[in-house]
Amino acid sequence: MKMPRLFSGRNGRGSTLLIAGLLVGSAALRIGAGAGQAVATETAVGTTEVVAPNTVEVEPAGEQQEISNMLRAFQEREARLKERERQMEMRMKALSVADEQIERRLVNLQDAEESLRELLALADTAAEDDLARLTAVYESMKPKDAAALFEEMEPAFAAGFLGRMRPEAAAGIMAGLSPQAAYTISVILAGRNADVPKG
Repeated sequence: MKMPRLFSGRNGRGSTLLIAGLLVGSAALRIGAGAGQAVATETAVGTTEVVAPNTVEVEPAGEQQEISNMLRAFQEREARLKERERQMEMRMKALSVADEQIERRLVNLQDAEESLRELLALADTAAEDDLARLTAVYESMKPKDAAALFEEMEPAFAAGFLGRMRPEAAAGIMAGLSPQAAYTISVILAGRNADVPKG
């Protein structure tokens, strides 16, 4: 089926020119309208500055978002700092409590050490008293009886008592000992002070 021709001959050519002219005019109006929105103004220096009419200075949305992000970051940092400060305070309190406990334990240890020192001194005194008493008992015995007793003792133990006795009492006991026992005890007694430096 043939489409009917809308325009033909001269009338068709004229209509085409009319439509083309309207399109060109419409394009010119659009360009003119866009250019009309900007007005060129001469500045004091002689340069041309383009000013858009009826514009209001508004911060772009990107800058507002950036400021908002910065504020949020500052708030988060402040919250973190406060949390760290709280943890530091807790640690300081814990250290303070630990220091107090250590101080108390040191005081207790010093008290215990002092008590132990006193106890050892008391034990030494008691032991010394016991040795002095036993030495006095051996000295008061008859030399013959004491010698029989010393003969049965370990030589070093016997030498310890003889070294504490008065010379005359020790001599009486030594005289009653067997030659072997007397010799061994004498060597021990002589060797006790052998390492003492001579003044």
